[in-house]
Amino acid sequence: MSGPTRGGTGGRSLGGRTRLRNRRGRSVSSARWLERQLNDPYVKRAQLEGWRARAAYKLIELDERFGLFQGVERVVDLGAAPGSWSQVLLKRRPKARIVGIDLLPVEPIPGLEFVQGDFLAEGMDDRLVDLLGGPADLVMSDMAANTVGHPQTDHIRTMALVEAAADFATRVLRPGGTFVAKVLGGGAEGQLVAELKRRFETVRHAKPPASRKESSETYLVAQGFKGPVQEGQA
Repeated sequence: MSGPTRGGTGGRSLGGRTRLRNRRGRSVSSARWLERQLNDPYVKRAQLEGWRARAAYKLIELDERFGLFQGVERVVDLGAAPGSWSQVLLKRRPKARIVGIDLLPVEPIPGLEFVQGDFLAEGMDDRLVDLLGGPADLVMSDMAANTVGHPQTDHIRTMALVEAAADFATRVLRPGGTFVAKVLGGGAEGQLVAELKRRFETVRHAKPPASRKESSETYLVAQGFKGPVQEGQA
């Protein structure tokens, strides 16, 4: 993971806060994002501890609260790039079998079986289960749709992605398995939560401390998958 202060993006300190020295060629939003990265303690900590992204701490905190990794042997990491969630799981469950998938490439991580592709592609669920050697114990997703800057549109696009991930999870999880996914606040997740409550024993929202306060993101944690829907139960 390359540090945010490389490649001419260094800053100067003002009252303990780092400010960009040179904003030339950067949009206002890009400059603000870069300043936030420079001053984010989780970003600095991730660099020191070898995580590929600050998102690692979100998963660590979710596991500490919900015991996501207990007894886990097979895991699917949806939207795996750049690999920090897989890093966390491999550190905590080194014998687990993990298959990651993303449209973007991921630099190799020992212990991660990576597929570059679309998890929505026909037959991909069967392919990933074959790579795992059986149904998954955990499906995790830190995916979000590319933003366009319009909150309602960004929310709807991300929720469509989360709904697809949830549907995927119900096809590849073993009974008793867990699904965890990022959602963006916006009030459109009620139908998804209702469906998850029908398919899992417990469904809870959580905002881990590593999630930025100004962000609308939260995480849905669905545990105790009840198994495939039988005929007549739909």
